Amino acid sequence: MPRVIVPVGLSMGPRYRYVRPPDPIPECYEIHLGDDLVELTETEAATWAAAFVDAERHAKLEVNRESLIRLLETAPSPEPQATLLVDDLIQRGLLVEFDTDGDLEPVFRRHKLLPLGEGLGSTPEQPHLHRIGHAGQPKVAVPVQVYSQWSYAFLHPNVWKACIYYADESEEREAGEEVLGLTDAEVARDTALNLPLMVSTGCAFLDAVVTR
Repeated sequence: MPRVIVPVGLSMGPRYRYVRPPDPIPECYEIHLGDDLVELTETEAATWAAAFVDAERHAKLEVNRESLIRLLETAPSPEPQATLLVDDLIQRGLLVEFDTDGDLEPVFRRHKLLPLGEGLGSTPEQPHLHRIGHAGQPKVAVPVQVYSQWSYAFLHPNVWKACIYYADESEEREAGEEVLGLTDAEVARDTALNLPLMVSTGCAFLDAVVTR
């Protein structure tokens, strides 16, 4: 059962001081997280960004806490505090771990899924896959149910409720339309299997649900 790690939040880039002469060192790096703007040091921001680095391994569900720590420890400029940094970002909600085959409801209830890329549709050769990308270039190809989640999940309070909504095909059945017959858990699993790649390629981002 693959246990993966995915960054949470949207990078807002570095923030520089209002000083003259200009200070080339950023005051901090900012991450949009829920209704907050989280300030990170350069080292923390680099640790968070490292979770995006290997889209190919994300596609294979091979990026987890341990592999992220190894990446940081074996980088050209090794990070000796990699374990502490990763654990701190998990605790602060800027990284999230989940088992793609496990109980997804708790983690999906704490997050929203928002689209960042362009919907590029399907192709005659692969009508079952819908592409997402940037500037007309596809980065991800996903099944229709995941494509719908990517498109519309932001309208719901959290990812889990979006999965429940998609799995409810009562109106389609009454209308005599074809249905997929997926359960809430099956929709959630399909979403979870594709989520690391969608996030790592910048086609989507997870945000924290605001509880207050």
